[in-house]
Amino acid sequence: MTTLSDILVLAAAGMFVLGYLIINQVILRVMLLMGTGLYIWYYAVVADTPLWPAIWASIATGTANLIGLSNLFIRRSRWILPKRDIDIYPSFSALPPGDFRKLMLLARRENYSTNKVLTTAGAAVPDLYYVISGLVGVRKQGGEFYMHSGNFVGEVAFLTNEKASATVVMAEGGELLCWDVNQLRERAARDVRFRLALDAIISLDLARKVAQAGAPNATTVNELEKSV
Repeated sequence: MTTLSDILVLAAAGMFVLGYLIINQVILRVMLLMGTGLYIWYYAVVADTPLWPAIWASIATGTANLIGLSNLFIRRSRWILPKRDIDIYPSFSALPPGDFRKLMLLARRENYSTNKVLTTAGAAVPDLYYVISGLVGVRKQGGEFYMHSGNFVGEVAFLTNEKASATVVMAEGGELLCWDVNQLRERAARDVRFRLALDAIISLDLARKVAQAGAPNATTVNELEKSV
């Protein structure tokens, strides 16, 4: 004869099995939380007196799971976006709001005037930049071209830890995000999630630049000068 305790333990085990088969972290944690609740119920009724050690152990694991679940919801909630940077989040929408917040907390938003040098070919790159608005001129291996807003500057040197391969100058004043390279590396070294988020957004930028390289509508410095 099947008893309540049998049903509870089988249902709890079923929740755990289903949870482990699910990739989605939120659903997985919800299933494990439900399974933990059923196990606690089981430990309370399976014997004449509640199995308190097992109950307290299950409460501890359930609490840890609940904290992790709360962190997942917070990391995905737009309300944690820094007010200063809400306007540029669409450009970084590949990142969850929590990862974007971490990245922006280390950033400075600064306005640069025309002819401001951002990187110099052959020199160390102390800052990583993201062009919010304005226009930058890139001089590399004898060639020159313009790069519009929505691009990183100095990302290759940051990733490779080498000197700049191009000289980049503000061709038109605008607003930039700036990160101290050493600060970024220190944070990435101690926070794996932050490093993955940073690598992901820079990789997307590099992929976009590769896709646009040599495109028919690519604008060189000379072509742009002729049009103004």
